[in-house]
This record gives sequence, C-alpha cells and structure tokens, in this order.
Amino acid sequence: MSAEPIAAPWVTDRAVILDPTGLHARPAVRLARLAMSFGARIEVKAPAGEGWVDAKSPSAVMKLRAGHRTVLTIRAQGSDASRAVAALCDLVAANFADPPPAGCAASARADPRG
Repeated sequence: MSAEPIAAPWVTDRAVILDPTGLHARPAVRLARLAMSFGARIEVKAPAGEGWVDAKSPSAVMKLRAGHRTVLTIRAQGSDASRAVAALCDLVAANFADPPPAGCAASARADPRG
C-alpha cells in the first residue's frame, strides 16, 4: 500500500477592492496575469460569489462580480504560495496599480480578524 502525497497547505489572505466600479475586466486581467506569473495553484473568492475560482482565469475572476469595498479572499498552494498571495493582495490594495479613488484609505488590506 503506497502512501498518498500530503498536499501543501493553503496560504490565505484578504484585500478590499477600492475601485468604485468594482472588479471589472481591466483589474480582472491584471490580477490573472500576475497570478499566472507564479507556479502555485491560486484561487480567489468573494463573499457573494459561488465559491473559489481560478485566479489565473480572467473570465472566472470577472464572474465573481465583486463590487466596491468587497473583501476578496485569495489563497494559494505550492512552493511560491506565500509570495503569490502577498503579491496579489498588494495588487488589490494598490487599486490594481491605478491611483486610489478620492476618499479611499491608503491601505486596502483586510483585517484578518474579520
């Protein structure tokens, strides 16, 4: 009887969407492109979504229909999981590399305590 390999643990963090129009096509593509630069399996979900989606798929990310101030949960599994989650959360917190809208907090990292 052979032992099954133990799966690597998931690394998880959260970030808040600052863009008043939410997670539309351009930020979804930016998130997916950054996710594709990592070897880790990366998934993302929004509270109103239908569960975890592949962060490397722009269309799957857009289908989350995550609006302004939605908390995205990002998780990854693999050798570069920690770096991937940190980079993706930083991208979301940086308003997908666009200047934050007037009146938004400088940091959009979600409080891990809820």
